[in-house]
Amino acid sequence: LPHNLPFFSLSFNPAVIALEKKNVISKLGDNATLSCIYNKRDLQLKNLRVYWQIAGQVKCSVVHALISGRDNYSNQCIHFKNRTQLFWDRLESGDFSLLLLNVSQSDNHTYKCIVQEKKEFTKVVHQEEVALSLAASYSQPILSGPIRNSTGEEVTFSCRSGNGYPKPNVYWINKKNNSLLTASTLEFNSHADGTYSVFSTLTVKATSNMQIECSIENEMLQENLSANYTEQKQSNGSSTENLGKKGRVAQAAGIICIVILIGLLAVLICWLWRRRSSHLVSYTGNE
Repeated sequence: LPHNLPFFSLSFNPAVIALEKKNVISKLGDNATLSCIYNKRDLQLKNLRVYWQIAGQVKCSVVHALISGRDNYSNQCIHFKNRTQLFWDRLESGDFSLLLLNVSQSDNHTYKCIVQEKKEFTKVVHQEEVALSLAASYSQPILSGPIRNSTGEEVTFSCRSGNGYPKPNVYWINKKNNSLLTASTLEFNSHADGTYSVFSTLTVKATSNMQIECSIENEMLQENLSANYTEQKQSNGSSTENLGKKGRVAQAAGIICIVILIGLLAVLICWLWRRRSSHLVSYTGNE
């Protein structure tokens, strides 16, 4: 068989080899490592063929190929050109993991690693499947409001976040008792790079001391970002009271300072008057 012959044209019995399945999550724009490890001693790379393919897809037959210890790009899909690498320092130990560079939404597939050994005839000795899932972190949510309606009985909050993937879970929470609130509206907008932005509103009855939280959860990345609103009426009242107390203390201190200053001034005047009187008496005596 010629060395550039892709795996899909070879006949073999796949039921003989157990198929291992793994899951990998990568952020958009990052590099993803798709694991494929064949545990066997004394490997002879010259007798091996390793094919990375997209499982169940005929259009793209080869993502990366290693034939007789050398990379082979003759049948590589153009989408993966200059974006795939093997770890050369690990090949002889049976590690045929693939490094996929700068992953994008179009890389969201299940990949299959097939290891063939060629001696008297070619046979599959190992195969694995790796499901690559793409994700992107959402921006810090921005919580706006409250905006009162015409009657003043209800208020509306809005919450927005963007540049994430996949679609997030959005939670509105009453922080006074940690109860979930039902969103009034929930909208998702997709962008050219495959990411999403989310916008949600919450309309509730106006109450005193409201404490509202908007939470954006990226379940795939296990990330949870939140923004909070806390009504400040009570704390403002306390601040006003404290300011009043401080003002009264300052006023009393000012009065005390004035009294002390007047007392010192009176003492100074008395001292000057006595000194002048003593000078006059002394002058009269001399005459």
